[in-house]
Amino acid sequence: MLRLSKLADYGSQVMAYMARDGVVHSASEVATGLGMAPTTVSKILKMLARENLVASVLGAKGGYMLTRHPCEISIAEIIYAMDGPISITECSGTSTCARESTCSTRSNWQGINHIIHDALNKVNLAEMIAPKSQVVDVSAIRARGIFV
Repeated sequence: MLRLSKLADYGSQVMAYMARDGVVHSASEVATGLGMAPTTVSKILKMLARENLVASVLGAKGGYMLTRHPCEISIAEIIYAMDGPISITECSGTSTCARESTCSTRSNWQGINHIIHDALNKVNLAEMIAPKSQVVDVSAIRARGIFV
């Protein structure tokens, strides 16, 4: 099973929370709004700030805000800010593998890594916060005589 780290998951939730209204948010407000530990949210916001996805705002009403419009921030950028390069194997090109020189599948894994990165790069934060309609298969309900 391929799985994002908790930090990447939480980072996307923090960014989505902040993208809903485009105002300055304190770490404690985001933590309360998402039901997360304030220390975790503070850590995430600092990581996002290092990658220029959020900026800190000083002052009494300070906190953090997005540096760009949500449609200009990709999910790949958020994952990168939390976890580093997106890769499902060590064949990302950023690490050294003892088998690199003899690996017959390295280039194929690198190709797969690029496909995953490109797919995540095509999904932006605005799309992540947009409501999705639920499609319900009413034929199953009709078959049981529940819905006429």
